[in-house]
Amino acid sequence: MLDIRDLRNDPDRARTSQLARGEDPSAVDAALSADTRHRETLAAFESARAEQKSFGKKVAQAQGEEKQALLAEVKELAARVKTLDAEQNEAAQAREDALRRIGNVIIDGVPVGGEDDFVVLEEVGTPRDFAAEGFEPKDHLELGEALGAIDMARGAKVSGARFYFLTGIGALLDHALMGLARQITMEEGFVPVVPPTLVRPDAMAGAGFLDAHADEVYRLEADDLFLTGTSEVALAGFHADEILDLSEGPLRYAATSTCYRREAGSYGKDTKGIFRVHQFQKTEMFVYCRVEDAEAEHANLLRIERRILDALELPYRVIDVAAGDLGGPAARKFDCEAWVPTQGRYRELTSTSNCTTFQARRLNIRERSPDGGANRIVATLNGTAATNTRPIVALLENHQQADGSVHVPEALRPFLSGMSSLTPR
Repeated sequence: MLDIRDLRNDPDRARTSQLARGEDPSAVDAALSADTRHRETLAAFESARAEQKSFGKKVAQAQGEEKQALLAEVKELAARVKTLDAEQNEAAQAREDALRRIGNVIIDGVPVGGEDDFVVLEEVGTPRDFAAEGFEPKDHLELGEALGAIDMARGAKVSGARFYFLTGIGALLDHALMGLARQITMEEGFVPVVPPTLVRPDAMAGAGFLDAHADEVYRLEADDLFLTGTSEVALAGFHADEILDLSEGPLRYAATSTCYRREAGSYGKDTKGIFRVHQFQKTEMFVYCRVEDAEAEHANLLRIERRILDALELPYRVIDVAAGDLGGPAARKFDCEAWVPTQGRYRELTSTSNCTTFQARRLNIRERSPDGGANRIVATLNGTAATNTRPIVALLENHQQADGSVHVPEALRPFLSGMSSLTPR
């Protein structure tokens, strides 16, 4: 959520951001109008409340008929104060609702446009020329079934479309990827966390997942809880309503959990295999830092993501995501996309977002001032260390051999009992 003071001082910046996102700039004017209404009703309430307190002193000093007359006025004034209080509370909620309809203000330099308007920052590695090697690459599902690693049919039988079983070496690859992600994030100074995957509405809303994309999340109505699509939600709520000590630097966490996404609106997309699924494993990095450190922390998260992709020996590219594809909380986002040979294109494997103060303001997370001044809102950032399904897709396809075996990157071997190659059953 934006700071209303920033909106008052520079509404054009927010309007420009909304336009870059492809969203309605009039949402800014609606929020400012709601803010004016709130300030007016608050002033009226505070004025009446002050008058009520003044009357209390007069009543205490009055006698006889004068006191009775004043008591009648006090009763009338009390009713008016109650009404004005209700009005200012209603106006405050209306302002809150209006502010929540505005996405985070994008950082200067973010590309304008939608999903296809990203900017490629770098390409790393060279996709293999399978034709030159003399064979046609198989897709990850054919490879996974031959290895006894993926079972889509039984996944659908048990749970429906976009569910799957990882079996045998598939399950071991899942564990290996999460193990590698945990090892590297710990080496990078992140505190390992096992978070809850069911969260309350205030945590989900605070992280920004109940705004434009509420239809993407699973809700347990009987318990008023949500299944998280990323550990970002639980980690964002971890320090809600707290004052943090950042004097020794940012707080960095890495959480591994099962994640759930409804994939609403993805009908017909990636229906084959395990690229786009409803349930997956994920190790997510999350950072709390001072506002002035946020861009450096964002660069660090991207560096770590690239370190993991380099360890998996995958060709990939880094893109600067366009404003219209950011999601409400993010002010900037970088994606790392790995080459998928049978699709002939790059596909997203990891993502890292700088959410500036957007989430922390909603969740009331502040930092203790080092100079004794007023506490202030912190910045939050998140980044994917690894998921299980999409890297398996990229690993199987990029590292397949002509005989149907799959090369195992050296970094994964310690987590796979030293195996250097996966062979069909």
